[in-house]
Amino acid sequence: MEKPSYLKNVINYIKKNLKKGYTMESLKWALLRQGYSRVLVERAAAEVIKEQALEAPILKDKPIIKHEIINEHNEPIIIKKPWWRRLFRL
Repeated sequence: MEKPSYLKNVINYIKKNLKKGYTMESLKWALLRQGYSRVLVERAAAEVIKEQALEAPILKDKPIIKHEIINEHNEPIIIKKPWWRRLFRL
């Protein structure tokens, strides 16, 4: 069994390099190539993900997604529904 400080060092390494823009997968492979055990790396990655999930903001409102088609003059293009869709309200 690994020492708690050993696990903490790997967790800090992952956190630091995630902030630099590295992916979790690349960090896992880097640690495995440096000789760390797969169990230790997976445990540290799970701990980092759990900590990040607790820090993430909780969205209370659903985002409204709006899209429109614009022409080359940055003016919106209005696409009319076919007459049969308007008739049947589809």
